[in-house]
Amino acid sequence: MAVGRAGVAPGRPGSGSSAVPSRPSMAERAGGGPRLAELLAAGRRLWEEVETGTEPSSGAPAVQDKVRQGLDALQQAAAMVAQLDLFSENEELEEIASADLKYLLLPALLGALTLKQVDLSRRLEHLESARAHFWRFLKLCRSYRLGSFHLPPAAASPSAEEDAGTPSPGGPAAAQPSLVAMASSRQAKIERYKQKKELDNRLASMRTFVESGQADEDQIREFYILQIQKWINTSLEEIESIDQEMVILRSRGTAKQPSAPPHGTSRQVRAPLKPFILTRDAAQAKVFGAGYPGLPTMTVDDWYEQRRRQGVVSGQSVPQRTPGITDEELQKQQQEKKEEEDDEEALQKARNWDDWKDTHPRGYGNRQNVG
Repeated sequence: MAVGRAGVAPGRPGSGSSAVPSRPSMAERAGGGPRLAELLAAGRRLWEEVETGTEPSSGAPAVQDKVRQGLDALQQAAAMVAQLDLFSENEELEEIASADLKYLLLPALLGALTLKQVDLSRRLEHLESARAHFWRFLKLCRSYRLGSFHLPPAAASPSAEEDAGTPSPGGPAAAQPSLVAMASSRQAKIERYKQKKELDNRLASMRTFVESGQADEDQIREFYILQIQKWINTSLEEIESIDQEMVILRSRGTAKQPSAPPHGTSRQVRAPLKPFILTRDAAQAKVFGAGYPGLPTMTVDDWYEQRRRQGVVSGQSVPQRTPGITDEELQKQQQEKKEEEDDEEALQKARNWDDWKDTHPRGYGNRQNVG
């Protein structure tokens, strides 16, 4: 049987033509129907409060309490729907009572609330659960021909996702199919965005009329079908986002796990290599040792003392270091002392040079670069 523009079959009760009365709603068959409707309404209300809440963080205790309460209510409602065996892939959309269409949204609402959980240690588990809820909702809508869309795979394939995110080694020719896929995905997103804006406008104009009880059965049916079509677009977007996040989480988990040795054998521990340094002669090697960057094995005073004991230098030539004096100051003192002990001719020459520098500035007599 063909479905009209709003999803209403020709000849349904309330459309002005005689037809077989529609199947009784679940509320009429279940006896406890109002309880089921209350569970769905409570779960949806809690989701809307979490989605449009003013809390600064989704991890706030009040927000997470609403998430848990909403999940409990929706899970109870889903269990009751499964027990009543309300929906079947072998039936047509016209066979579902208008009052029961809203229960098709249960898996989508469960997936949306599951994503609101903020336990980081179980984030991957929550993503997998939410994806399964969204996928069941899309599969059910596909069986009832509610919307035209491509059904994603039942489970995300890690290898396929990772391969899709890495460039192929075949060059530009091999990358062309991925560019085509990206373009088609972008076009699909644009179409879903346009449909979402149109559905939001239509739902906003019908919500007050339906919730006030003034709408007839056909209008109620159209309102619920529009809601289902809106959630189809939302579910497709959420599944795409979930698949991308799962790739990141799985790659992080793989990076944190230590690589196991092959065939379960423990890796042999190698002895540390002895550091070495290239030196000019054996004396320098003895002073600086074998490590690089290694510290000297003895001070300058110790080295002079060692050379004095070996008879290489006399005791008078060993410099006496005063505490607090640096090497530069010590060398300067030694140079001044040496000049004082030199012969009179060298001393007089040094003094004359100092006097000449006092009366002649630096660069005096240099006229090579002067025009």
